[in-house]
Amino acid sequence: MSQKKMLIRTLDLFHGAGGSSLGARMAGAKIIAGIDYWQIAHDSYINNFNGVKAIKTDINTVSPKALRKVIGDVDLIIASPECTNHSCAKGARARCEDSKMTAFQVIRFSKEFMPKWLVIENVIQMRSWDRHSALVNELRSLGYYVREEILNAQEFGVPQSRRRLFLICSQRGEINYIKKRRKELKPACSVIDLNGNYNYTPLYSPKRAIPTIQRAERAISSLGTREPFLIVYYGTDGSGGWQPIDRPLRTITTIDRFAFIKPTNKGYMMRMLQPEELKLAMGFPRNYKLANGTRRDKIKLMGNAVCPPVMKSIVQTLIRSD
Repeated sequence: MSQKKMLIRTLDLFHGAGGSSLGARMAGAKIIAGIDYWQIAHDSYINNFNGVKAIKTDINTVSPKALRKVIGDVDLIIASPECTNHSCAKGARARCEDSKMTAFQVIRFSKEFMPKWLVIENVIQMRSWDRHSALVNELRSLGYYVREEILNAQEFGVPQSRRRLFLICSQRGEINYIKKRRKELKPACSVIDLNGNYNYTPLYSPKRAIPTIQRAERAISSLGTREPFLIVYYGTDGSGGWQPIDRPLRTITTIDRFAFIKPTNKGYMMRMLQPEELKLAMGFPRNYKLANGTRRDKIKLMGNAVCPPVMKSIVQTLIRSD
């Protein structure tokens, strides 16, 4: 059966900004329902998925059996369980095991719905969790073939280097390898509004933190005095705290991380990247509507999101493997 004719009824657990649902829909899936507890995520979801049953509640309180009576069977479950307590971005702070255990909600829903396919997305560090093997074994005990893939969004036409773990599961047996785009990588400058009317401030301001000035001066030393660049906060990869704009953006996180700096006739001017620019850097289309909320909320929403083009390729591959 052709991809266009195949109806892939899909349930999205922990839908967040809706990146997985959008990617699945781009691949030809029909999104039936999504569940998330966060208000801004819920509002963003209903802004972009008309007719989908959007459930705003703690997923622990949802009865899969009752939900199945309402929405019927599904062919695909996509899920992005809570990742903060797996991520290295949390540093040395204490981890919440209850938060990590949200991954087992996928098992609870899968036992009821038994879809053809499952896709679970999370940070790479999830593999080192002591319950990770138990999660995979539970999936296999339900009859799923499970393949773990680490995929970088920049290889799927997304202007961001973002590596994530995907557990790709099928009741149909082995799965084809995920097809990547073998084209030139998209640079950060493709999503930065270089000439927009934003609130820039002088780089060399008495209030500017010395480490920020040092990051900028390392960039200027490398690029010369005529090139714009990005300062990257909260990074430890040895890049010197900056990056050129002709490369994919480094990984978007849940906190304000990127400052754009450009030379002008008034000296170097600086501003932070805006949520709409981060949205494009995640691979969302311009017409995708984020909910009203604070700047901090919108950045957190994007930092937790799944890049739609990556999920699109995964779902296309599952359909073709059927």
